[in-house]
Formats: sequence, C-alpha cells, structure tokens
Amino acid sequence: MNRIDIDVNKLETAASKLRAISHPMRIAIIDLLSKGNKLSVTDIYQSLDIEQATASHHLSILKNKGVLVSKRDGKKIYYALRSLILTEIIDCVNRCNEF
Repeated sequence: MNRIDIDVNKLETAASKLRAISHPMRIAIIDLLSKGNKLSVTDIYQSLDIEQATASHHLSILKNKGVLVSKRDGKKIYYALRSLILTEIIDCVNRCNEF
C-alpha cells in the first residue's frame, strides 16, 4: 500500500479559506468580484442591498483569510479576488444546487 504524504499546513490553509467563504453574503461578494472588477465597499453594499458595516465586516474576513486583496485609491479602498480559483468552487456549489 502506498503511503500518501499529507501537508497538514496546506490542509489547514484550505480549510480556513473554505470557512471564510462559507457564508452566503461572502459568496455573494465573491460572485460580484468574480467578473474581474475591482469594487469599493460602496459598490459592494449598494449592489447587494446591505448595510455598509455588514459589507465591511465580510470584506475584512475575506481579506484576512487571503481571499481578497485591496488597494487604496484616495479615500476609497478597492477590493478584488486574489485568485479566481475560489470562483470555480462557488460555480461547482451552484451547479450542485441545480439537482
């Protein structure tokens, strides 16, 4: 029997990112950003019809877990996905909901 080498650190990192995206509002934010646009907090909370504080809270979680990157431009901070790989996971989840 072949032994499988498991990198526990990589698994923990993956699990952490999956936990970060496991909230419906965070999935909606990722979906908005998956179009390749950089969006401000204002763009995001207005598009999702949520409070600014709620959007900021979810953006902070996603950024802290390495899902998003941000860049300041004057007074505004723009957010973008660090990688489009997570959008593939969300697409897969959406396809599973079709059954």
